[in-house]
Amino acid sequence: MNSKRQVKIILLVIFMAAAAMVTKYEVKSREKVKVIGKQQIEITNGKLTPEVLWAMGRIGSVAVSPDESKIAYQVTYYDINENKGHTVICTMNSDGTNNIQLTKSHYNEHSPAWLSDGRIAFISNRSGKQQIWAMDADGKHKKQLSFSEKDIEGFLFSPDESQVLMVMSIPNPLVKEQQYEDLPKATGIVAEDLMYRHWDNWVTSIPHPFIATFNGEKVSDTTLDLLNGEPYESPMLPFGGIEQFAWSPDSKTIAYTSRKKVGLEQTKSTDSDIYFYTISTGETTNICKIAGDSDQNMGYDINPQYSPDGKYIAWQSMERDGYESDRNRLYVMDLETKKKWSVSEEFDSNVDAILWDKSNHEIFFIGSWHGRMSIFKTDLEGHINTIHSDNCDYGSITWGKSKDIIATRQSLTSATEIYRVDARRSLASRLSHENDHIFSQLNKPKVEERWIETTDGKSMLTWVVYPPEFDASKKYPTLLYCQGGPQSMVSQFWSYRWNLNIMASQGYIVVAPNRRGLPGFGQEWNEAISGDYGGQCMKDLLTAIDEVSKEPFVDKDRLGCVGASFGGYSVYWMAGHHEGRFKAFIAHDGIFNTEQQYLETEEMWFPNWDFGGPYWEKNEKTARTYANSPHLFVDKWDTPILCIHGEKDYRILYSQAVAAFNAAQLRGIPSELLLFPDENHWVTKPQNSIMWQRRFFGWLDRWLKI
Repeated sequence: MNSKRQVKIILLVIFMAAAAMVTKYEVKSREKVKVIGKQQIEITNGKLTPEVLWAMGRIGSVAVSPDESKIAYQVTYYDINENKGHTVICTMNSDGTNNIQLTKSHYNEHSPAWLSDGRIAFISNRSGKQQIWAMDADGKHKKQLSFSEKDIEGFLFSPDESQVLMVMSIPNPLVKEQQYEDLPKATGIVAEDLMYRHWDNWVTSIPHPFIATFNGEKVSDTTLDLLNGEPYESPMLPFGGIEQFAWSPDSKTIAYTSRKKVGLEQTKSTDSDIYFYTISTGETTNICKIAGDSDQNMGYDINPQYSPDGKYIAWQSMERDGYESDRNRLYVMDLETKKKWSVSEEFDSNVDAILWDKSNHEIFFIGSWHGRMSIFKTDLEGHINTIHSDNCDYGSITWGKSKDIIATRQSLTSATEIYRVDARRSLASRLSHENDHIFSQLNKPKVEERWIETTDGKSMLTWVVYPPEFDASKKYPTLLYCQGGPQSMVSQFWSYRWNLNIMASQGYIVVAPNRRGLPGFGQEWNEAISGDYGGQCMKDLLTAIDEVSKEPFVDKDRLGCVGASFGGYSVYWMAGHHEGRFKAFIAHDGIFNTEQQYLETEEMWFPNWDFGGPYWEKNEKTARTYANSPHLFVDKWDTPILCIHGEKDYRILYSQAVAAFNAAQLRGIPSELLLFPDENHWVTKPQNSIMWQRRFFGWLDRWLKI
């Protein structure tokens, strides 16, 4: 055998062995990674439990194909044992038929968006980082489009698809670098200004919008930072996303949202604006603050949308700086004349999502009204009509075929599904059936709408949720649900945390009032809570439980009171003022000491507006606020209380729950403290959530079912 041939054979053997090892390794690796998919669960007693709740698929973003024949959407599934979730992309025809799951690997794939050639662009972590990928409409031929060194958190292709906007995080230029080279393991964070932490993160990085060219197959490696050298967020943390950007129809301009403030100024102000970035010149223009205009748009201005013909731009706008719960108006600007005006003055509540009509002369929007998130329409003169309202909450809207709106919706008794709404005839029909296999096994509670007269002679909408198979001849333990926000409507919401359906399914009647200080009932009602935390809003809560307790099926000796955030404040306040009504309390992430809260929270505009300012400023509003701090009434506590908090909650620090629990213990009150070191203002991890539910109902059952 000649030497060349020997070498070839040896190399071939080595290659085959290596290939075999790689194949074996890949198979082994795949075997180790469990693919989390749609959960099949058998329910024998018809009861909604925490485990059943976490078996449900959660529908996210929705996108309609260019020819309007298909709908792509994302669904997240969870596995309790794995303690994590997995997001996939599905499609269906525009009539709801031919529902197919396109992504079936263990990779997380989300944020579907259609390209003009019929492919679906999406974000995937297949490469080890979150990048933009594309696939055919049937899920085949997946291909990576972007190759950034940074994770891509969101993307938006220009209308002509020659460019793409990508959201990526950069190091916060205001954070100091490591100062001590001889202390590489030191973990200390040095702060010299406020907003060093936000929601649940230390602000070591901030999101910026970048643009890059796209040739149909690859995103260029060269990117342009629209805020190059500016230390500002866009989108705005903690919840802003790709909805805070818009391409002009001619692909020449990008509208973006930003609050161009840092540190102390940023913590005190809600004054964000809409900016235009002209790609050809690099020029940036603030369209909210035009010289000589009477309305300088001093509050939140977010979520711009161009009209299809590019003549107008619309966005959501608040009027007053520092007031995060100001009325969300629908603003429009004529781009030729630069005139801007509100088209929602007839609507005395919040505009929460917007969609331009294809005619360019009308705008559809989701608005909060009377305990529901409904679909409305306005023309450019501000004449408003209701398009569809039902016992449901609409969450997002986009155009389908003809005058069909494709929307997500939910209710107190049903999880989010995708619907088609006929905008001409005000008809809605369900397209997706993600959780039918679960809900078909559940006994459904009854939801009742009650209007209750308050102590000052006004009418208050209160939802009463009855246990499945409710029997009016029996007596039931009953819960007063205290809403958070504080200005967040008790609507037809479906929650995987504070779920009224699951409370009813455990055998409790739930009383959920839209107390003073909630939107959807006019601005006067919404604003009544600011500076009056212990006032009329608490009277409203007590009125609701007192009125419903007059029913013979309510056991007045077994009443409980529960709530989170401002609802947690309400529980702590009630503990010192309930006059024997309740037999058990549960407070989650609540404010116990308002003086403590003022110095601990991160968004200072909130206590400045709602509290009236710091406790050292002596005026009527601050005097009333701090005099109603729950910790001042601990001497009147006499009822078992469970205090829950997440240690990564920087909005309301966990020290509030620790203080409340310690006070209860020192007073000899039966009490428990449940802390989650890895949770924020919410409990989001599957096993933590299950534990939360078990402790929640264990506590209620202990004191209300004996």
